[in-house]
Amino acid sequence: MIKFVDLSRQYESIKSEIDAAISSVISETAFVGGKYVQIFAEEFSKFLGIKHCITCANGTDAIEIALKALGIGSEDEVIVPAHTWISTSEAVTLVGAKPVFADTLSYYYTINPREIEKLITEKTKAIIPVHLYGLPADMDSIMLIAKKHNLFVIEDCAQSHGAKIDERFTGTFGDLATFSFYPSKNLGAYGDAGCIVTNNDGLAEKSALLSNHGQLIKHEHRIEGRNSRLDGIQAAILSVKLKYLNEWNEKRISSAKLYNDFLKDVRQVGTPSVIGGFTHVYYVYCIKAVDRDKLREYLLTKGIETAVHYPKILPGLDAYKYLNLSGEDFRMSLEYQPYILSLPMYPELTSEEIKYICDSIKEFYSSVQIG
Repeated sequence: MIKFVDLSRQYESIKSEIDAAISSVISETAFVGGKYVQIFAEEFSKFLGIKHCITCANGTDAIEIALKALGIGSEDEVIVPAHTWISTSEAVTLVGAKPVFADTLSYYYTINPREIEKLITEKTKAIIPVHLYGLPADMDSIMLIAKKHNLFVIEDCAQSHGAKIDERFTGTFGDLATFSFYPSKNLGAYGDAGCIVTNNDGLAEKSALLSNHGQLIKHEHRIEGRNSRLDGIQAAILSVKLKYLNEWNEKRISSAKLYNDFLKDVRQVGTPSVIGGFTHVYYVYCIKAVDRDKLREYLLTKGIETAVHYPKILPGLDAYKYLNLSGEDFRMSLEYQPYILSLPMYPELTSEEIKYICDSIKEFYSSVQIG
């Protein structure tokens, strides 16, 4: 079986370092906050070239905390992409604001800057672009729009660890950026974990207060906050893995090129597009496939796991029925929704496995009746 993501392979490749890191945390009982969390925060800030990294419990909390740090709440509107994971929009709702969905770009799957400007009202306070699948959103255009309309920008970098526009990392363009370190991410912990990054001193302090019961010093509660802290074991694991992130991303990029080469002549398959000057780090390798569901079933019979990111666009979910949205506003996102299919992608995937996956796709289209 070729797993969609095989985390055990990665663990085996760095087992001694991971085990030593976990053992150190246990021996020092540095379980919540403390040395290892501080070390990782400093290392990740340095990696991105950004001033502040505020760690927290997970990527969804990170978005919610970032919104609260900006003072966004009741009666405010925040523009988010129609096609992404629900964390982006639910965080907006959880602070009392309204998510406003923008259509996406057909070939890149990221938010369409032209659609953003159409949706801006006097209630709009922020834009949350998502760097989906590992490809950066068009941040230059988005930042120009934000500046023109005096809006905040929170980058959702949950899927773009190490992605770049030219030589600048995602997460360094907006007022704030959020990261998830969910285990399957390009930089993943062994449980839930997340962070907020920013160059703004005031927003960094507010985020730190909100994530830790409103305190920077124990028992000195300046505001009411919440309990959203990164634990020491996850921080130590992330410090080990951060050293390998660039190398692992290069392997993902090489695997994507191999997929592209093997699939280039399969007319029923569209491979991922990349914008010039953008570094796609392929958290997900997403193709467009004719008869997607049949292909997916066939690949499973061949021992190949796949996934769909995501089966429904956000405005089509029951959670947002109350908004009474029309599919006419999300034509591009709806157009590609039935075709998208995510193939196995992780640094330890071998060229032989990629060839087998692609040969199986070719076999499906050459021998199976499609409608």
